Amino acid sequence: MTRQFAVSFDYRCPFARNGHESVVAGLRAGRDWDVTFLPFSLDQIHVEEGAPPVWELDPEVRGTGVSALSWGIAIRDEFPDHFLDWHLAAFAARHDEGRKIAKDEVLAEIATSVGLDASAVAAEVATGRPLKTLAQSHTDAVKRHAMFGVPTFVVDGQAAFVRLMDRGRPDDIDRVLDLLEWSDLNEFKHTSVPR
Repeated sequence: MTRQFAVSFDYRCPFARNGHESVVAGLRAGRDWDVTFLPFSLDQIHVEEGAPPVWELDPEVRGTGVSALSWGIAIRDEFPDHFLDWHLAAFAARHDEGRKIAKDEVLAEIATSVGLDASAVAAEVATGRPLKTLAQSHTDAVKRHAMFGVPTFVVDGQAAFVRLMDRGRPDDIDRVLDLLEWSDLNEFKHTSVPR
């Protein structure tokens, strides 16, 4: 039976990277998952009340995650065959290589590295559609699920913010999904994590 779920991301979060690498590993291993990848802006979560949203700001001041999310949305929606490769490469560029993923030239290099035509992706980003999609996705997630961070997993209207400690482990995602289907569980949090 296909398991349907959504999972939020912002490329700057190391825990989002852990969760998404596990989701991608599961998909590539043949897990029967129908996954919706939800862009979510950590920049927007930290905007002062009453201030304009980050997607309405000049690109120079809107925050460091918005550009990468816009490229990710453009690739997810217009070049879906490359999305999983892009997704992993964008996380790796940020967390392994310490690259400035707010810069279009860096995003173009990441796109090219996974076989994309970077100029075609940049043209899609320039239409403004990915930015509008980010605004809608983020706003809906906050309204519908009280989402506040990444990764948040959503199953049948139930949402949970999850911090996984390891990457590339599909079994961890199965456990998360099992817990989300347990509607009587409200909160489960380790008081400390031995590492």
